[in-house]
Amino acid sequence: MAVVYAFILSVFIYRSIKPSEIMGILTETAVMTTIVMLIIGASSVLSFVLSFTGLPQAISAMLLSVSSNKIVILLIINLILLIVGTFMDMAPALLIFTPIFLPVVKSLGMDPIQFGIMIIMNLAIGTITPPVGSVLFVGCSVAKLPVEDVMKKLVPYFLVIILGLMLVTFIPAFSMWLPGALGLL
Repeated sequence: MAVVYAFILSVFIYRSIKPSEIMGILTETAVMTTIVMLIIGASSVLSFVLSFTGLPQAISAMLLSVSSNKIVILLIINLILLIVGTFMDMAPALLIFTPIFLPVVKSLGMDPIQFGIMIIMNLAIGTITPPVGSVLFVGCSVAKLPVEDVMKKLVPYFLVIILGLMLVTFIPAFSMWLPGALGLL
């Protein structure tokens, strides 16, 4: 509905799109959608192969052998996800790393909902962090600002975001209160 509404506004009300441009826009949209679907398809295949080979269990055993301390393991997982988030798009990263880390956090007693929020926060931070930082670069291009200038001003916000991530990771009430209040738990 939003696409249809935006289309009607763009073509008929604001006249920012000429009828002759519509075919080019549709072609570009099809190409972009194809690329995204190929990435998701490849990620799904990789996720299946990882599960089939038992790699998630091996990684789980390896992580649990590094330390028996829940805090250390969760910090390692957060660090890995933050690094992955800076280089990978969110959808493929979710499809690849969720089956790897979910058994680990379940064995630590973390609720899957809390883990889901933690992994989404980690990967979302990657969308605003260079070198890939797709959201950061789009925002800078729309505002016509250099990334370097924006990054300097974002440092205090990154500190607050990381603090929020740590609260969600280590204090279940921060991520579980809303599902609990809605009676979903």
